Amino acid sequence: MKQEINLQESNRAEAFRMWMSSPMPMVTLVKTFDVTRLVKVSKKSGVKFTALMCWCIGKAASQVEEFYTLPVDGKLYRYDKLAINIIVENSKGGISSCDIPFSDDLQQFNRYYLSLTAQAANECKSSFLDEHMVIGTSAMIQTELDCIVNQYTDQFSNPMVMWGKYRMGLFKTTLPVSFQFHHVQMDGGHAAKFLQRLQNEINKLK
Repeated sequence: MKQEINLQESNRAEAFRMWMSSPMPMVTLVKTFDVTRLVKVSKKSGVKFTALMCWCIGKAASQVEEFYTLPVDGKLYRYDKLAINIIVENSKGGISSCDIPFSDDLQQFNRYYLSLTAQAANECKSSFLDEHMVIGTSAMIQTELDCIVNQYTDQFSNPMVMWGKYRMGLFKTTLPVSFQFHHVQMDGGHAAKFLQRLQNEINKLK
């Protein structure tokens, strides 16, 4: 569920005052990740690379308090649950949007991932979890990308994690990742903490 935050009691009150009316309140950070471990686990377990990446994103975000807040329609809300949004290529050749509830249990999350993305692809319908704070993702794996800067619309202030095709090296595999977030939701330091925790979660995959 979500609940409106009293700005007088929030440490994001000053950020809200400064950035809520900004015509471009989004910030983008780019970091190159070592995904060697993630690729190995994917090949060994049969769990898709994107599913593992999304689970690691949710796992890292769940440890950063600011991810549970989000500005919506001129107000600031706190959520008690997270979800990961996946863009799915559907059977009609278009795309559908699919919100997947985050679970700390990787196997449970993977079950959600497989069933909900298959449903979106087959039925060509988008699904949304309005009571979750949703982290958007976009994987453009057709080619290697150095950086992605997404469009901004005031209809969508959710954080977004984006990447292209990973790069196989002699000793390690790397992946540049772009992270876009609303400045009311968090500051650069919180975003940097999230990116470091994302690398840590990738390194800890079993």
